[in-house]
Amino acid sequence: MRQKPSRPAPAKGRVGVVVVGAGALSTTLIAGILAVRRGLGKPIGALTQLGVVPGPPERPGPVPVGQAVPLTALPDLAFGVWDILPDSVYRSAVKAQVLERELLEELRPELDVIRPWRGIFDPRFVHRIEAAHCRPRQGHLDSVAGIDKDIKSFRETAGIDRMVLVNAASTEVYQSVEDVHRDLGMFERALAADDERISPAMLYAYAALKQRIPVVNCTPSHAVNVPALLQLSEEMKVPVTGRDLKTGQTLLKTILAPGLKARGLGIAGWYSTNILGNRDGEVLDDPACLKSKEESKLAALKAILEPELYPDLYGGLVHRVRIDYYPPRRDNKEAWDNIDIFGWLGYPMQIKINFLCRDSILAAPLALDLILLIDLAARAGLRGAQDWLSLYFKNPTVRNGRQVHDLFVQRQLWEDGVRRIAGWTANGRGV
Repeated sequence: MRQKPSRPAPAKGRVGVVVVGAGALSTTLIAGILAVRRGLGKPIGALTQLGVVPGPPERPGPVPVGQAVPLTALPDLAFGVWDILPDSVYRSAVKAQVLERELLEELRPELDVIRPWRGIFDPRFVHRIEAAHCRPRQGHLDSVAGIDKDIKSFRETAGIDRMVLVNAASTEVYQSVEDVHRDLGMFERALAADDERISPAMLYAYAALKQRIPVVNCTPSHAVNVPALLQLSEEMKVPVTGRDLKTGQTLLKTILAPGLKARGLGIAGWYSTNILGNRDGEVLDDPACLKSKEESKLAALKAILEPELYPDLYGGLVHRVRIDYYPPRRDNKEAWDNIDIFGWLGYPMQIKINFLCRDSILAAPLALDLILLIDLAARAGLRGAQDWLSLYFKNPTVRNGRQVHDLFVQRQLWEDGVRRIAGWTANGRGV
């Protein structure tokens, strides 16, 4: 059942953005926002900053998103981070080698003062990183209490009015959703018992929800995206969204596959491979963590093509995805796709794509949009999984379990969501 938003409260005061993980994405996001605030660059890729939506029925022309709904201004964002390494955001950004050193030097005074709180580290969930700045392992409830303390201290010292938690930590090992993840009561009993099936990402999400802080999960890890925590988000009346930002290769798949399907062309196979050399790639070099990413990347294509409805076109589809850690590439990911298609009388054809992209450059504007839009959703009284934000994710969390992966359908849902919060209608019908 679709929620009906109330008129959103004004976007007044400071919004504290607390980020789990000070890696390439987080530092590119924070430094990028600071650069935009100082006129050193433009927020390319952020729909909240440069996008438009159709106006109200009486004025149906395009309206900038920021005029349609009250979004928090970039100067009102303040940042705090947790990490398992002690480097400041400036030092982490230098190590990530995404942004030019000249730009980072200009921003250094603001970046250097953002120093991470000690993160939660459990070697059962991330195998390829040595933690040098983590909390002592004294049980789940102690970890949650530590997160609470950091959040409350940040709220007080930085003069924060509202908050958003963003999970941008390294991908955790693959986990199936088990009984302790399905029910809030069982989850909380498992917390007290230090159940090893509860991951660090889930602890951050739980702590945030208990303080009525919206959660954005940018990673393939489950984090807030398990039934127990979605139940908590409903009970606490907090909006949440996730998981796994849709940036490079999967973005292209969700553009191309609907087009091929719309023309009734068959697809026999889609082979994808990626090389990347950042910390995310290093973590994904572990097969257990890689499985989490593969699950997320594989989900979209089958959902778009619906082979059960089109067996002659996609019933025999073979879909393969490879991800390889290649340090010289750093954050500049390279993706190759070979698509075996067929047409009239079954005659075969091929499409080959070589996509050289910058992983964090594509992801940072998505994270900015999600911060501003989940804060907007909270001010509009929305709670639980926000289906209309599916546009941003490979494996979107939705209320009814029926994911939408077609990028163009997702874009329409996104526009309808913005207009619904604005109190408008679309195409003569309620949104």
